[in-house]
Amino acid sequence: MKVIGLAGWSGAGKTTLLKRIIPHLLKEGIRVSVIKHAHHEFDVDVPGKDSWEHRQAGASEVLVSSSRRWALMHELRGAAEPRLQELLAKMAPVDLVLVEGFKREPHRKIEVHRAANDKPWLFPDDPGIAGIVTDAKVETRLPVVHLDDIDAAAALIKRSAISIEDLFSKETV
Repeated sequence: MKVIGLAGWSGAGKTTLLKRIIPHLLKEGIRVSVIKHAHHEFDVDVPGKDSWEHRQAGASEVLVSSSRRWALMHELRGAAEPRLQELLAKMAPVDLVLVEGFKREPHRKIEVHRAANDKPWLFPDDPGIAGIVTDAKVETRLPVVHLDDIDAAAALIKRSAISIEDLFSKETV
């Protein structure tokens, strides 16, 4: 299983890029999963539904299953947020895991940057950044592709992804 992150400030276009790249990769026969970092409290459950009621009652985990999908919700209940490495260990095997967010984690990633955001670049201070997808002009030795060039962005992602075993070694970041 290979892994690559997409990191950037809110509004840079990470989700939009993923929505365009995932179908591209699927057409190439690449099985893809995504880990998305959310800020603060979020909910994937609907208030009033049984699974929501179970979590509200204090269950540590609630697994919901149907003939179409299953989802596992784990409540931290004050415990520390799991690190990326722990979350990756929970994923079912696929060809490529795309990690959206986790910009402060020390993993290999592609910086997604939009000029209109007027936010600072991450790459000068993050040795884990292996390339940049942007609509801005930038001086760097890193490979750079335009936000709208999905073929080139997908190729950069595939070239930059590394095996899960190598993900956190000092030689690759």
